[in-house]
This record gives sequence, C-alpha cells and structure tokens, in this order.
Amino acid sequence: MAQDTSSVAESPRRRSGLLRDQVQLIKRKDCDRYEIVPIEDKLSFEKGFFIVIRACQLLAQKNDGLILVGVAGPSGAGKTVFTEKVLNFMPSIAVITMDNYNDASRIIDGNFDDPRLTDYNTLLENIHGLKAGKPVQVPIYDFKSSSRIGYRTLEVPSSRIVIIEGIYALSDKLRPLLDLRVSVTGGVHFDLVKRVLRDIQRAGQEPEEIIHQISETVYPMYKAFIEPDLETAHIKIINKFNPFTGFQNPTYILKSTRLVTLDQIKEVVSEEHKETIEETYDIYLLPPGEDPEACQSYLRMRNRDGKYNLMFEEWVTDSPFIISPRITFEVSVRLLGGLMALGYTIAAILKRSSHVFSDDKVSVKIDWLEQLNRKYVQVQGRDRLFVKFIAEQLGLEGSYVPRTYIEQIQLEKLVNDVMALPDDLKTKLSIDDDLVSSPKEALSRASADRRMKYLSRHI
Repeated sequence: MAQDTSSVAESPRRRSGLLRDQVQLIKRKDCDRYEIVPIEDKLSFEKGFFIVIRACQLLAQKNDGLILVGVAGPSGAGKTVFTEKVLNFMPSIAVITMDNYNDASRIIDGNFDDPRLTDYNTLLENIHGLKAGKPVQVPIYDFKSSSRIGYRTLEVPSSRIVIIEGIYALSDKLRPLLDLRVSVTGGVHFDLVKRVLRDIQRAGQEPEEIIHQISETVYPMYKAFIEPDLETAHIKIINKFNPFTGFQNPTYILKSTRLVTLDQIKEVVSEEHKETIEETYDIYLLPPGEDPEACQSYLRMRNRDGKYNLMFEEWVTDSPFIISPRITFEVSVRLLGGLMALGYTIAAILKRSSHVFSDDKVSVKIDWLEQLNRKYVQVQGRDRLFVKFIAEQLGLEGSYVPRTYIEQIQLEKLVNDVMALPDDLKTKLSIDDDLVSSPKEALSRASADRRMKYLSRHI
C-alpha cells in the first residue's frame, strides 16, 4: 500500500486549480481504507462527472479489492443518465441498479418507493460475493409486471470499480461499504417531467397515475428517507438538465393586438379549415422555489368543455416569435391537489374566449382575455416560415407582442404596482415598449432608475 496521503487533505476548502487537484484522499477512521474529502460546493452535472472519474481513479490506486461507489438521488433526477455516462467513459466498471432488487411481495398501498421494498439480503449477498472475487447472480426486475423475472451473471470488473445506483444507494445499510458516495439532485418541476416521461415508457403507466403516485408516495418518501441520506455524499451534483430541450416540433407563435376581420382570416387559411368557438380556463401553476417574475416553466392545467389537460411546457422568445415545446395529457381536476402537495402554487387563472380557424398547417385565433380586457390575434403552427407568411398576409407585421399571456399579465401587474413612481419612471415600464422582454426586466429597469435618482440626490 502506498504511503498515507491524508496530509494532502489538510484543508478541505482548498479547491482551486485543475479538476484533478480538487479531489483529495483521506484515511477512514473505521478501517484501513481511503475515501475522498467531502466537497462542500454543489457541482454541475459535467463538473461532477469529471470529479467522480478522478475520485474513482485515485481510490482504485489507494484501496485494495473492490471499489464501491454509491450514486443516489430522487426519482427523475438523472442518476441513471449520470451512471451511464460514467460507464461510457470507463467501460471496465460494473453497475448494479437497485431497482432490480425490488421485492414486489412487500408493496403496500402501491408505494414503490418504500425503503422496505428493497431486497437488501440479496443485494448485500451480491456485494460480498464480488468483494470476495466471485461472480454473482443479479436479479432482473420487470416494471410492467412488477416482478422478478430472472437473473444475470455479474463478474468482478477488471477495473475493480462497481457503481450501485438507486434512490437508496446511500442508505445506512450500504454506507459502511461505500468508498465513494455521490448524490444527484435536480428540481421538483423538471424531475416531475422526467419521471412522468420515463414511467410512461418503462412501466406503461398513465400520466395522471404517475403524478398521483409522485405526490402521494414518491415525494413524501424522498423527504423522509432519501434526502437525509444525500447529505452524507462526498460529491453533490445538481443536474440542471431541462427535459424540454429534447422535445421536437415545437409550436411557433406570432401574436398581435392589431385587429383583423373574420373575412381576412378566411382568405388566408385553406378552404378545408375548421371554425370553432372555444372558452378556455388556464390554471398556471408556479413550480416550487421559482421566481414568479422570471418563471418560464409553468405547469398549466387547462379546462375546456369540462375536460382537463395538464400541459408540460416551456417557452423561449426569439423575437418576434414565441416558441413553445409542449406535452399535453388529459387528467382529472383531482390532480390539482396532488400537485399543490408537491409545492406548486396557483399563480394565475386565465379566462380566454377564442374564435379559431385551423387547418393542417396553421391555426389563427382571435382571443379575448378577460383579465386584460382586450383582444389578440394569434398565428401558430409547426412551420416557422409558414406562420410568418400567414401573419404577414393578415397585415400583422410590425405589431407583434413577443410575450405569452401569463407574461403580459405579470408585466401589467408590475406596472400597476409601481404607479406611485414619478412620471419619468412610469414610462420606463410601458407595456408597449418592445425593448422590455419580460416582467423581471421591467422591474429591474425601474429599480435601477430609482437607485440612480437616489444616488444623484446624495452625491
């Protein structure tokens, strides 16, 4: 064994310089093995990846036998993606997924996140077998049937590094065996989206069933049993991956307050167009911890004709376009309570009456918004150039409003909130000012002007 390197860990806060210099080893107090000095700062996904690779390499150099790495975090945070990324970089390692040790006979009230669900006897037997240098039989679990369907043989990897990945990978039953503890966490909102998309594909569940499960069992189990374990991690990774970035075929929207006639619209849509009258209530739900002045990832629950749809969406502005990736699921109104239990709050309820003309390429809407007491014309579709062409045919060029309705309501609320300002500052928050791209920008402008006024009076 090489000499004790605990001296290099004299200052846990020394983290400057190259990535390789940020990982320091220290001898464990309970055995003759080394672990890394915990890194206090939370790391990005990419930086965390390289730090974990470096830590694995150093631990393999210093410790004899099997190197065990635990990767834990809440459901949907990106543990599996992170582990696969490490495996792609170091194909000589082995991965044990704790989901495969589920024991369906222990499920109570549909709680698949109960810590008692894990068959720790088999898991620990497999770990000790590998530590003894023997091949082991790892269970194979089928999520659709919720049952163990067989076993696979896992040999001791040539690298001697084994990653144990799962929500309880840092539990007190495993911690004493781990040389490296890693936590991967995200945010409630994106974790929710990712969990829904994953379980639809993996278990064939309905979206509403998944979200009910998350609010009623997954999130409470996380707060009670998983989150405390994550505090023991040597390396804490924040996964800010936005699931909306992978969505294809976003909707392109051009919006204007310039009025057009019904005859004008009929002239630009195809003869096979459909004409409908709609009344819509949109409930905008603010994700936990989000700034209501800057949020662009609301969860929207839409009520139309008595039917409710849950809409995962995020919008970006590429002036004059609003671009909206979106996934929509039909749900029941009871789901609202479950979402609020997760920490979502109702930011606004938007009532809209719409006269809609649509064909297979474009939709043109005349919207009347009760909160704003005004009409808008919206042109939207999947083909950006065609949307632009139709809007120009309607004579809307030069009048576009590159803001969503919720942003417009937020902006006008901010304007009303600062009406006590002097007249010269009020103009800075004009909702007709195309240079103001968001409510937050409008408020920051006003704040900056007020600071300048204050400083000029006190110089």
